Amino acid sequence: MTGAGSAGRGLRAGAAASFERNTNNDAEPLLAVEDLTIRFGGIVALDRVSFDVPEGSILGLIGPNGAGKTTFFNIITRLYRADSGDVRFQGRSLLRVPAHEIVSLGIARTFQNVELCTRMSVLDNVLLGCHNKLATNPANFLLAGLGWPGLNGAERGAVAEAEEMLEFVGLSGFGSRVVQGLPFGVLKAVELARALVAKPRLLLLDEPAGGLNATEVAELGRLIKRINQELKLTVLVVEHHMNLVMAISDKVVVLDFGCKIAEGTAREVQADKAVIEAYLGADEDD
Repeated sequence: MTGAGSAGRGLRAGAAASFERNTNNDAEPLLAVEDLTIRFGGIVALDRVSFDVPEGSILGLIGPNGAGKTTFFNIITRLYRADSGDVRFQGRSLLRVPAHEIVSLGIARTFQNVELCTRMSVLDNVLLGCHNKLATNPANFLLAGLGWPGLNGAERGAVAEAEEMLEFVGLSGFGSRVVQGLPFGVLKAVELARALVAKPRLLLLDEPAGGLNATEVAELGRLIKRINQELKLTVLVVEHHMNLVMAISDKVVVLDFGCKIAEGTAREVQADKAVIEAYLGADEDD
């Protein structure tokens, strides 16, 4: 992850106007998970998991390998179908929403394994995050062939937004570079910029620190805080890097073998006996 550049005025002003942080503690959470369950054959990947993600917060979702964290992301984005329970975003159930409509609702994600088009430029990869705004009407394909000036204006606007997001994540000047062969930290930043340009209200980050060195992880932590504070985004982070999660999260939820075993502040979770046992194992005397 390269050093995060300063965002332009237009980016900050637009984000502030579009995503006002909800400071009312009694308000409905942005994301509500209720008794969520999914099975793969005889394996219960998530077992009646429930928790809320308050708007404007950073929530860390942690747990040992196989705990069900990425499975949870895949249910939210409709890659997997839950067996029971519900996930509500802004009060609306997501479990009957087609996968292609999730971004338009205001949810964007990154992936555990970087998913980029390696033969395309950095800018073109980020522009893919604008597809929900540029490809909403099938007639646009015909109009584009006719050189309709309104579409050219929309494309120029999308390019400007993509360039601003590249600047925000510290990749100013990288737009024309081909993705293939770029350092892994840069690839992670490109994928993050692609998610941000969709202008979500909820950003899902799946192991964003994976493969980064200590310096890059520290920069990533500062960038996630800026995304939360300057762009007013709610952030849900799945991560194994405990120092990062504990440093940036307002609340932490812990999964183990598909079950929620703890929820609270970083300090509360770190002192929880069930969490310690899940990561370190229980003493035989217990």
